[in-house]
Amino acid sequence: MFGSRITIIVGHFGSGKTEVAVNGAMTLAQTGQPTSLVDLDFVKPYFRSRTAGRFLIDAGVELVAPEGENLYADLPILLPRVRSICKDPTRTVIMDVGGDDTGARVLGSLADVLADQPLDLVLVLNFRRPFTPDVPAALAMAADIETAARRKVNGIVSNTHLMDETTLDVVREGWVMSGDVAARLGVPVLALALEEGVLSQVDDATFGCPVLRLRRAVRPVFEEGPRVPRVGPLFVLK
Repeated sequence: MFGSRITIIVGHFGSGKTEVAVNGAMTLAQTGQPTSLVDLDFVKPYFRSRTAGRFLIDAGVELVAPEGENLYADLPILLPRVRSICKDPTRTVIMDVGGDDTGARVLGSLADVLADQPLDLVLVLNFRRPFTPDVPAALAMAADIETAARRKVNGIVSNTHLMDETTLDVVREGWVMSGDVAARLGVPVLALALEEGVLSQVDDATFGCPVLRLRRAVRPVFEEGPRVPRVGPLFVLK
C-alpha cells in the first residue's frame, strides 16, 4: 500500500491511524528501505507515534519528533528536518498527521515542499468510533481533512474493530462502509487492518485486499514500563 515515496496517514481520533503508520514504517525498514516516520500529530495528547520511539529505532526507523524536554512540542521545532527529508529522494517517508481537519492543517505549512513530491494521502476509517459512525460522517470528515491538507485523499484503510471483541461481522460491516466511502471519493480501499491475533482466519483472499496485521506498539504517554513487540514481518507490502 506504500506505493509513493511519501505516505501521509490521516484519520479521526480512535481510527487507529497511528498504529498503521508505526507498523507500516517498521515493515518498510525491515525491507532495507531507509525509512523515516514523521510525527505530526498535535491533536491527541495521549497516543502519538513518538511514544513508540524505542521500538521504531530498534526496527531501523528514523523517528522525526521532538525529543527530551521538547517531547510534546509542536510543529515549528520540527519544520527544518521535515522539509529536509521530504526533499531527500533516497528516503521513504510516512507522516502521522493529527486526527481531524485541525490536525491536517499542519500540512498546509508544508504545502510548498510537498507540492512536487510523489505522495499518497491515506485515510484510516474505524466505523465503531463516535466521530465516524456512518458513511456520511466519514465523507464529511474526509472533506474537512482534504480542505485543511490541501490534498485529495487517494486511498482508504478499513480498520473497523472492537479490540479483542472484534467479530467477522464487525469487520465486514466496516469493510462495506469503507468501500462505500472509497467509491464516493473515487479511490481504492488499499488494505484491511486487523490487530495481530484477532480473526486469524481472515486473509488477503477474504475481501480481495491485503490484510495488515498490526502489533500494538503505541502506548499512552502515562503508561509506564517497556513493551517489547515480537520480531518478524508485520504484513506484506503490495
